[in-house]
Amino acid sequence: MNAVARGAVVAYDAARDREDIAVAEQRILVVDDHTAIRALLKSVLEEDGFTVKEAQTGRQTLAAIEQYSPHLVLMDVRLPDMTGIDVLQQLKVGGKRANVILMTAFGTSNLVIRGTELGAIDYVPKPFSDLEKLVALVRRHLSYDTAPQDAEGIHQVLERDPKNKIIGDSPRMLEVYKMIGKIAPSDVTVLITGETGTGKGLVAHAIHQSSRRRLGPNVQVACAALPETLLESELFGHEKGAFTSAVTMRKGRFEMADKGTIFLDEIGEMTLSTQKKLLRVLQDKTIERLGSGVEKPVDVRVVAATNRRLEDDIESGRFREDLYYRLNVIAIHMPALRDRMEDLPLLVQHFLDKHRPSAAAAEPSRISQQALDLLTEHHWPGNVRELENVIQRAVTLSAGRMITPDDLRLTASTDTVRDAPRTSSKQRTLPESLAMLERQMIDEALDLAKGNRDGAANLLGITPAYLDQKIQQYGIESKRADSEREPD
Repeated sequence: MNAVARGAVVAYDAARDREDIAVAEQRILVVDDHTAIRALLKSVLEEDGFTVKEAQTGRQTLAAIEQYSPHLVLMDVRLPDMTGIDVLQQLKVGGKRANVILMTAFGTSNLVIRGTELGAIDYVPKPFSDLEKLVALVRRHLSYDTAPQDAEGIHQVLERDPKNKIIGDSPRMLEVYKMIGKIAPSDVTVLITGETGTGKGLVAHAIHQSSRRRLGPNVQVACAALPETLLESELFGHEKGAFTSAVTMRKGRFEMADKGTIFLDEIGEMTLSTQKKLLRVLQDKTIERLGSGVEKPVDVRVVAATNRRLEDDIESGRFREDLYYRLNVIAIHMPALRDRMEDLPLLVQHFLDKHRPSAAAAEPSRISQQALDLLTEHHWPGNVRELENVIQRAVTLSAGRMITPDDLRLTASTDTVRDAPRTSSKQRTLPESLAMLERQMIDEALDLAKGNRDGAANLLGITPAYLDQKIQQYGIESKRADSEREPD
C-alpha cells in the first residue's frame, strides 16, 4: 500500500473514531409508559452507540430534561399523567429547549400540527414497522442543529372541529401537518396546490386556526364562481353609484378579513386584470373600493389554492409571473387520494360516522370487507370529495344494513366506459355518462393538440401526469402513440 493510500486509511479510521465518540456523547431520552417499548428502543439505540436514559411519565420527562439535558427526546404522546403535548407546552412556558420526536399510534392532524407548533421536530407512528429507519431518523436529526426556535404567539390547542377535520396519517399527510405547524405562526402567504376534491380548503382552515389570527375573521372567496366584474367588487368592495346596481356602499372581502385571513380558492381562474389588482394589494397592503379612488390599509394574511399548474399558465400568458411568486412564498401540496390509499380506511370510517343514518343513531353504519376492497381498487378521480359522496349515498341506500358492493354504485369499469357510446342514454347511470363525456373531451383535446400530451393537458386544465392516467384508464394509449409518432 503506498503512502497516499495509507494516509487515506488512517484519516478514514480517525474519522470513524471521532464519529463513534460523537455518537456515544449524544444522549437520548426515551419516554413511554410501556416497559417493553422503552427496553426495545434502549437496546436498539445503545447498540448503535448512543447513550440512552428512560422515563415513563410526563413529570419524569420534565425532570430528566432539566437534569440530563438530552440531545434528543423520543416521547410517546399518551403518558399516564399528562400528554406529550402538555410536556411540550410546559417546556415552552419554562423556556426550556429540547429536540422532541413524538411517537403515537393515534395520529391526527391536530396532534401533529400542534406538536410542530410547540417545537416537536418530527413525528413517528406506532407500532414501529422498521427500526432501522427509526435509527436513521434519529441519526439524521442529531447530525445537525435542530434545536427548535421559539415562535411568538403560538396559541392554544386547535379547536376540535369535526366539520373541518383533516383525516389521514400516511407519510404524505404527516408532511402536510408538519408544514402547517411550521408556517402557521407567521404571516407568510401560502399557496396550496392539488387536484379538485383533495381538501385544500381544510388546509387553509387549519392554517388560520393555528395562527395568531385565529380570533380574527376567516374569509373565503370562490374565485371561479364569479365573473370578473363581480369578483373585483367582492374582493375590494364598491362605493354607492360605482356601477348601475351599486345602490349602497359595500365592503369587500379584504376589508372583512382585516386582522384575519382571506382564502382565495381557485386563484388560477382570475382574469389578468383582477390578478394585477390583487398583486397591488399584496405589495402595498392597501385596497381601493371600486368608484372610490381612496386607498385603505388592510392587515390580512393571504392563503390561495389552485388545482391548475400555474407554471404552465405563466408560460401561456394566462397567469402573471410576479403574482405567482408573491403567492408562492410557501407551497403546500395536497396529495391525491390515489397517492395515499393507506388513509382510505380512516376516511371511510370518518364518513360513516359523519353520515349516520339518523342523528339519534348510536352507532355509524358498517361496511363489508368486500365493499372496502372495492373502494381500495377504485381510482378516485374526484378524490376525498368523491369518496364522501359515495359513502353518504351508500349509507342512505343501505338503510342501516351492512354496506355491500351493491350500495356503492361506483363509476363503471374501463370496459363499460369503452362500450358507453353504444348504450342508450336511458340505460346509462350518471357516472357512466360523465365518464363517457370525459373520454370524449380527452380525445378532442389530443386531436386539437395534435397528440401533444402537455398541450392537451393545458387545454383540459389538468396536469400531464393526470392526463396520462386517464389515457391509460380509457384505453386510448395507442391513439396517442399514433398521433405523436413522427411521419415516415
